[in-house]
Amino acid sequence: MPTADSPASAANGSGEALPGTPGILPRPEHTVSRSQIWENALKVLYRLHRRGYQAHLVGGSVRDLLLGREPKDYDVATDATPEEVRDVFRNCRLIGRRFRLAHVYFQDGVVEVATFRGSGSDPEGEGKRRSEDGMILRDNVYGTLEEDACRRDFTVNALYYSIADFSVLDYVGGVDDLQAGRVRLIGDPEQRYCEDPVRMLRAVRFAAKLGFFIEAGTAAPIPSMSSLLEGVPAARLFEEVNKLFLAGNGVTTYQMLRRFRLFERLFPETAELLSQEGDHFPHTFLTHVLEDTDRRVARDLPVTPAFLFAALLWHPLQQERRGLEAEGMAPDDAMQKAAAEVMGRQTGRVAMPKRFSEGAREIWSLQARMERARGKRALRLLGHPRFRAAFDFLLVRGRSGEADPDPVAWWQDLLDTPSGQRPAKLGLKSEGGKSRSGRESA
Repeated sequence: MPTADSPASAANGSGEALPGTPGILPRPEHTVSRSQIWENALKVLYRLHRRGYQAHLVGGSVRDLLLGREPKDYDVATDATPEEVRDVFRNCRLIGRRFRLAHVYFQDGVVEVATFRGSGSDPEGEGKRRSEDGMILRDNVYGTLEEDACRRDFTVNALYYSIADFSVLDYVGGVDDLQAGRVRLIGDPEQRYCEDPVRMLRAVRFAAKLGFFIEAGTAAPIPSMSSLLEGVPAARLFEEVNKLFLAGNGVTTYQMLRRFRLFERLFPETAELLSQEGDHFPHTFLTHVLEDTDRRVARDLPVTPAFLFAALLWHPLQQERRGLEAEGMAPDDAMQKAAAEVMGRQTGRVAMPKRFSEGAREIWSLQARMERARGKRALRLLGHPRFRAAFDFLLVRGRSGEADPDPVAWWQDLLDTPSGQRPAKLGLKSEGGKSRSGRESA
């Protein structure tokens, strides 16, 4: 990969990166081609440019194109304000309070357009709003392209493709870091993590996704600063957890999160059980789940947060259930109460939408039913909307050595039987071709 000429990546006394002369890769010296860019992203770039605004493809899409990967999202940076972007595009909606953004909608996707961020005060003189520990709460301060580059999180995400001359601009050494396979924060790492603790999760996510390493200065503060994640809204962390574990790099991500003491901030009860690992079940089970998830993503098969959270919280659930049963509660009642308690505590840390938390609880409740069910009950379970997910869950438990292999083999044999022959296999077929439940066996 070519190296941009003279990229600047200075910092002031407070650790903030300072704008400087960009490294410039002219069109013949880089691999980004308009033929590789989504046509609707090109429409946005060209229309803004024709209206007299600066327009640059920025962030992950430029990074991925330089690496020979296909981008999933396209972001545009411009000197047009959100309101001016809305005036240019009728199919536009402004979103966000913390960061004001413009979304330009097309039939097959969205292009996100952001105004260059600055470091001064906004038009009302309010500037950035921060919490007592330095976290940015509001930031609609606009600035120049140079300032915008230094306000981004990682150098490899601060590369700009200009639609004016098709060059790639690099203010912070991002091209060199791409070439070295390095994830590096722009500016002082401790200050940047205080501004937004989620950057610690993003560092892990990008390293796992790209197969990069985290630069020493960027990595060093993470374990001691991981507690800052406890101040991040639980709903925002849910979205981050999905990006971490459902993007096809779950096993590597899980290992890195544990190494940097980030996993314990997201799933404290699971992390506590992992630290004990008396029978190795939690670690083995989670590794198998994440391996299966990565394979599904690679094959473009659906994955769901309900299954992920059911797996991540399975062993805390079992610990809670055993405690309730020891107090004399009936097994089924103990299971229901344990599910509510564990899910309630976890939601305080990483909030799940109700449809996913209920889905996880259904997967849990089906485990005991599948271990007991035979005959008509088994046939009814086959029609349960969560049956397939629950069976996959049972399979992983069996492979991990914590579930009785007999029910696993029994269900697998039933599933391998053609659907019309299952009632007979279960001993339900009677004279007249009807099952004992009164339904046609076919």
